[in-house]
Amino acid sequence: MVDNTVRAAQAAVVESLRRQFSSSGQVPDAGLPVPVLRSWARCQRLGLDMGERVRPPSTTRGDLMVARERSAALLAHASGVMEHLHEQIRSSGSMVLLADASGMILHGIGDPAFVDRASRVVLQAGANWSECERGTNAIGASLIERAPVEVLGAEHYLDCNGVLTCSAAPIFDWRGELLGALDISGDHRSHQPHTLGLARMGVRLVERRLFESEHARHALLSFHPRPEGVGGLQEGLLAIDPDGEIVAADRQARALLGVGERRLAGLGSFSNLFRGGFGTLIGRAARDPAALVELELRSGVRVHVRVRVSPAWQVGVQAAPAGPARVVSAPDPSRSARGGVTLEALSTGDPALQFALDRCARIVGRNIPILIQGESGSGKELLARACHNSGPRADGPFVAVNCAAIPENLIESELFGYVGGAFTGARKEGAVGRIQQAHGGTLFLDEIGDMPLAMQARLLRVLQERCVQPVGAGSAVPVDIALLCATHRRLGEQVKAGRFREDLYYRVNGLSVQLPPLRARSDLQRIVRRLLDGSSHHPEPARIDLAPETMEILAAYPWPGNIRQLQNVLEVALALLDEGETRILPLHLPEEVLQAAGEAPPRFASALYPTPLSEREARPVRLADDPELLPLRRARALDDEAIRAAIARFDGNLSAAARHLGVARNTLYRRMGRPF
Repeated sequence: MVDNTVRAAQAAVVESLRRQFSSSGQVPDAGLPVPVLRSWARCQRLGLDMGERVRPPSTTRGDLMVARERSAALLAHASGVMEHLHEQIRSSGSMVLLADASGMILHGIGDPAFVDRASRVVLQAGANWSECERGTNAIGASLIERAPVEVLGAEHYLDCNGVLTCSAAPIFDWRGELLGALDISGDHRSHQPHTLGLARMGVRLVERRLFESEHARHALLSFHPRPEGVGGLQEGLLAIDPDGEIVAADRQARALLGVGERRLAGLGSFSNLFRGGFGTLIGRAARDPAALVELELRSGVRVHVRVRVSPAWQVGVQAAPAGPARVVSAPDPSRSARGGVTLEALSTGDPALQFALDRCARIVGRNIPILIQGESGSGKELLARACHNSGPRADGPFVAVNCAAIPENLIESELFGYVGGAFTGARKEGAVGRIQQAHGGTLFLDEIGDMPLAMQARLLRVLQERCVQPVGAGSAVPVDIALLCATHRRLGEQVKAGRFREDLYYRVNGLSVQLPPLRARSDLQRIVRRLLDGSSHHPEPARIDLAPETMEILAAYPWPGNIRQLQNVLEVALALLDEGETRILPLHLPEEVLQAAGEAPPRFASALYPTPLSEREARPVRLADDPELLPLRRARALDDEAIRAAIARFDGNLSAAARHLGVARNTLYRRMGRPF
């Protein structure tokens, strides 16, 4: 009751100040938080009208895709934090939002009922919430103030946004560059005093993840004056290279050390900052990663320190027989001994994918099985290989077995192997099974949900006893394997239906990660770019690009076959390019993709052919290939009537019209008097 009374009184004060401001044009000098007062003054100078109605988004889907691409690292590392924050405020009528440095909302998650209400004021992905676009609001104000800001109800400059309560904090990289803002918004009637604290906590987590990711190849030194502060949100982080040079410090470290925002003020090496040897500290960390060490700063202040080093770094650490330890540069962790794909290389900016990659990165090398779930073609085996190549077993074998592709009568011998003469048709020398082949490396069981029940029982015994007994053998052979499994089926439902053993389910489901289908991913452009660059049909040294209209068609397609289908579509498009062509147009796409986009293939296909000049030319002839038609093509390109006819013929599709006329689309734009 008291809270409601206080809120009502506060709301009355704000409404009174709004009326005074509206009538006098003078920004109040008190009665509102200072950041809000400053924001009102800025909005007044911008000429914004308090009574302005909700503005529709001024950006397109393409703008959002570009913004997400530009902030891919921020989006990737913030997505998991946003999920965590949403769990804290679930069912409170709120949502968590991430905006870039310009104020554009990149991503948002929240309670469905509030998400619907928020969309009425365009509080959604793709909308720009800078002050100049939306008046006083937490996102826009925090970006300008470079500090956390809370805007409650009628404190919003525009009347239409008074239904909101917003709490936002800016996100910086370790160099002090502004990356964006994290915001928690809800109904103005359900404001909670701890919301801004949650937003600040989320920002701290995002900044720490960004710092750790960028400096994954360095030693990360966590420190705090109190031992209980190490490992918490208030710890400082330093990145130190193999030579003991301090290469970066996060915002909290700079605050604890009292150094400037932009640089480390010439701190230089570890020994310039701490009393003691860096090599000795690294050697101790290699022996006991959890060790908490008390060190003295050169200033005389004592701090508690913990050092984290990657497996790649640990391989390169060598302790000298006498004197301080010597640190040897570690191999590049982005490349395995086999040169295969890694978890880092798979990062393309999609939040859901990054969440899966981050979880896998924490588990790899810990002897915990990983179960990868996702639709067919979504990249489950690629993720499995990346897990293998990113862990300590990268130099060992990676053995993949598709449980759905092996006939049921052969799967036992395929997995477990057999001795000579074990059954009719068996080879005299016998055969080593796939499980034994994976010794010292990784066994990947794809589509494990299709494994026969009898084989499930045998596999369970192997996983429990870490031994495999070949068919017909009298004794078992020890095996040392890391286990990765994948399936497109819902194994929990398979267990309930009696088609999958419950005990095996819990054995293989150490960490479950879900790969998003391609239609739900936000990184389509990056995927397309990587597939094009990696294609054997890609002409070298030319760079092949997609026309904007082609990208729009690909973005709208549902991709039932996921990445595998996209790869096939791009291979077809590359194969259909003429010599010298460097841009994929819609007419290069398969018919099923065009039809799904509402584009009739003949409309595009006809752009390849001229109008027959006579009955003898009734068969299609490519203008670009017939030298006799070149003069005609050039003449038509100069004829205004022909240009108008071509544009009409292809329903305004300028790319198709330009191809029909035999001129570049840019030429057509110029002839039409349109800006290029």
